[in-house]
Amino acid sequence: MKRFDVLGMSCAACSARVEKAVNSVKGVSSCSVSLLTNSMNVEGTASADDIIKAVEKAGYRAAVKGAQTPVKTEGTEKNSFVVRLAASVIFLLPLMYISMGSTMWGFPLPSFFEENYTALGITELLLSLAVMVTNQRFFINGFKGIIHLSPNMDTLVALGSAASFGYSVYALFAMTAAQSSGGAEAASAYMHEFYFESAAMILVLITVGKMLESRSKGKTADALRALMELAPQEAVVIRDGNECRVPVSEVSTGDVFVVRPGESIPADGIVIKGSSAVDESALTGESIPVEKKEGDSVSAATLSRSGYMECRTTGVGEDTALSKIIKMVSDASASKAPVARVADIIAGFFVPVVAGIALVAGLIWLAAGKSVGFALARSISVLVISCPCALGLATPVAIMAANGVGAKNGILFKNAAALENTGKTMVVALDKTGTVTEGRPSVTDIIPADGFSEKRLMELAYALESKSGHPLAAAVVEKAEKLGVSLYDSEGFNEVAGMGITAQINGKVIRGGKKEFISEKAEILPETEKKIKELSVCGKTPMLFSEAGKFAGIIAVADTIKKDSAEAVKMLKNMGIRVVMLTGDNRHTAGAIGELAGVDEVIAEVLPDGKAREIEKLKKYGRTVMVGDGINDAVALTTADTGIAIGRGTDVAIDAADVILMNSRLTDVPAAIRLSRAALRNIHENLFWAFIYNIIGIPLAAGAFIPVFGLTLSPMFGAAAMSLSSFCVVTNALRLNFKDIHSSRRDRRIRRVMSEKSVELPGENHRRVVFIEGMMCGHCEARVKKALEQTEGISSAEVSHEKGTAVLSLGSDIKNKTIKKAVEKEGYKVKKICEAEHS
Repeated sequence: MKRFDVLGMSCAACSARVEKAVNSVKGVSSCSVSLLTNSMNVEGTASADDIIKAVEKAGYRAAVKGAQTPVKTEGTEKNSFVVRLAASVIFLLPLMYISMGSTMWGFPLPSFFEENYTALGITELLLSLAVMVTNQRFFINGFKGIIHLSPNMDTLVALGSAASFGYSVYALFAMTAAQSSGGAEAASAYMHEFYFESAAMILVLITVGKMLESRSKGKTADALRALMELAPQEAVVIRDGNECRVPVSEVSTGDVFVVRPGESIPADGIVIKGSSAVDESALTGESIPVEKKEGDSVSAATLSRSGYMECRTTGVGEDTALSKIIKMVSDASASKAPVARVADIIAGFFVPVVAGIALVAGLIWLAAGKSVGFALARSISVLVISCPCALGLATPVAIMAANGVGAKNGILFKNAAALENTGKTMVVALDKTGTVTEGRPSVTDIIPADGFSEKRLMELAYALESKSGHPLAAAVVEKAEKLGVSLYDSEGFNEVAGMGITAQINGKVIRGGKKEFISEKAEILPETEKKIKELSVCGKTPMLFSEAGKFAGIIAVADTIKKDSAEAVKMLKNMGIRVVMLTGDNRHTAGAIGELAGVDEVIAEVLPDGKAREIEKLKKYGRTVMVGDGINDAVALTTADTGIAIGRGTDVAIDAADVILMNSRLTDVPAAIRLSRAALRNIHENLFWAFIYNIIGIPLAAGAFIPVFGLTLSPMFGAAAMSLSSFCVVTNALRLNFKDIHSSRRDRRIRRVMSEKSVELPGENHRRVVFIEGMMCGHCEARVKKALEQTEGISSAEVSHEKGTAVLSLGSDIKNKTIKKAVEKEGYKVKKICEAEHS
């Protein structure tokens, strides 16, 4: 993707014109222009020179995005507006005093002007001309747009102001002739034909609106600006054994830099010496500092709170995590959401249509017998009240504000489409390992046998497992170290592949591993075997140990559920979203985790390519989100309508996803959906007001309400209304900055609507109840539910082992024997099947 800065755009019509021009270049596959950031993203094989030429041919300027940031451009633009406004007001105040103060309110004028109406008119001409020269940008850009057949908002303003000025000059000449022939009394009649003050006031009010709009637009980029300002400017590096302070730009990959307490980390790196608690809140939104020790990675712009560290640089400049986040937020803000298409289409022909309406309105009033001045005032009002800016800004300002809020909370949307689609989610599919669970095994149960204490059992296990490289051994070692268990020396360590390990402690043979391995030398009682089965059903892996031929006990290990998983699932369900867990694990393990998390459905024993197929099936219920972190989730992430990757996941998963959660917290999934919904509401509000403003304002300005209500609108009030419309749209978008995306207090359940992807669930007259014998627990429920819902003709199944029933919603007619066969294939008995009672 090529990125460009585009200069000279003033409204949505401009961005539409640039987009059209670039899309016509050979080799361009897609182009997205952002009026908000004055930037353009282009995909395809076309050269940068050809793209720039196309933009210049359309009447604008473009340059490959370089060192200059949108923030700097923004500041320069605001300063320009302030200077122009100050200069304009200096000339506008005496103009308004002369033109309106003296005629409307009788303010005194110098004796020189008494009955010298020609001098009065010439003074007004000169003062209004000074304002027009000060704001010449409107005329240059506006008439350039006409020359390039791409009229824009500046064209409307320039035409309105020029028409007011031109007619006033004509009236001045007519007044001069009248004063020469008929004296002061004849000349005074022409004073009411002057629109010099309108020509000037239109420009000043539009400038005020542009300045307010620019300030508000700047606030939407606060999050991006804050990220840019995080990066430290200097770094302390070790060269030739000495510490020296250098600019960050001189730090290279492989350099060793030093970080002391209170200092920002200058580049991405790996800790090679020391340790510290690092505050990563700037990147992840997580307020609790993270302990970093040798071998851990650190990121640029994070803050060392305690301890001394030496780190080897792994990423500098654009390769740092901070730069990638800035780029992602910037690109997402510059991209366009699908919801903006209607506004873009309208903006493309808005200005020519408005110019046509203004001309027709003027002609109609002339034909109705009104004066030229009255007809001209109606035409000018139409020109200056029409605002394509509000239409063009309605979507991008909300997108940028939402992306800023997301970045502050460690939620990164790759593009505007992802931000829009996330809020329309109806199904969330969660990968189990690393997403719902911690992704690493830990000890859950320590069950010593008779004659052994927990401490003794852990001592035996610690001595054995400390020499093993198995992942489950690491869990035992971690638990032992946490409990402060003593480590005994062991001899004769031997590992039997797939079965267990043996060693000797003080001459006694110690064994650890599977039940079959331990039972070779030690007796396993029936009570123990029952306990092993219970642990297995709960998704835990029992590890058995013996000492000198005597059974010592069981240590159960499992991939435990994350602390926030159940809360996240509850939030999603409260939002009206169906939650499904996908995993390659066995049904017992998956069912146990699914029950703890509280998901609606568990789909177990699914291979990586099978996950994509399951996602396709889930899409029939509506827009589907897949949340995962591993390489095996990449296909499913791309298959889903929206892919969400856990930030600590693999690069493959992150690349395949549309949304990235930097914190690896599952509660950020409902937070992302909440933010997306808020952004969508804000966009719809903005578009509504932008459309309503123009739908009401243009007829009002044209005088359509004069015959009915007697309502009319002067050009000056039209200009004021135009200025405020854009300002209000941008200010409304700023409300997103106050949205608490982690609060569920205002969550609303989504209403299921029919679409090409949704399915109509059958009513009560298409339901059957199946009475089933043999279901004992939640895992049995899950097995029966899956078997039934995979049967063609059954849309959904609500299974209860306590009631011994399955209530089926049928999508089509299905025979009872087909239902019976599906259940009994899983090892359960169907007692009877009957139609559900109607309520």
